[in-house]
Amino acid sequence: MLLCACASGPAVPDWQMNAKSAIERATSAYLSGNDRVEAQEFARARSETASTGRIALVARAELIRCASRVASLVLEDCSGFDRLRQDAAAPERAYANYLAGIAQPQDIALLPAQHRGAIQASNPDAAVAAIGDPLSRLVAAGVLFRSGRATPAVLTLAVDTASAQGWRRPLLAWLGVQAMRAEQAGDTTEALRLRRRIDLVQTKP
Repeated sequence: MLLCACASGPAVPDWQMNAKSAIERATSAYLSGNDRVEAQEFARARSETASTGRIALVARAELIRCASRVASLVLEDCSGFDRLRQDAAAPERAYANYLAGIAQPQDIALLPAQHRGAIQASNPDAAVAAIGDPLSRLVAAGVLFRSGRATPAVLTLAVDTASAQGWRRPLLAWLGVQAMRAEQAGDTTEALRLRRRIDLVQTKP
């Protein structure tokens, strides 16, 4: 009966399963600080999506890659998506603008719900804290940082989120921002505490 039930549904194409697992592994590797594995897995994900000839799928893969960088405060151009922008759909272009910190009013309605809240809220701290998915929460915090709206509470939330997931790369980035702000404020004790925590994260067995 189980075999019949499985056979009665439409088969999921191999490319779809392969692309999904590869992009998940690539994202996990990047957040953990493993650039070699990230590059290999992303190349696999991009190849699988490109095999469909559907630009929207490849554009989304590129945006997922760029989002992991914003979450880690690597605030560079999303060059992989930019090469596809002219053929991308409006939602993909809106999300790219959001990641770049340049979302326009017409983009907001096209964003995922949790990111609409983060960009529109009068209290961004609460809006970011309300995002359930850890990576989306870090992305929203990164966008706020990029646009100069990240409060100390947002920094703390980002640190706590990355720490809870064991994501070394974003944790180091957000701790570094906290340490820098403590130094600028003249809080030497707090800055030294944060630097010790950074050293602990960087320690290799």
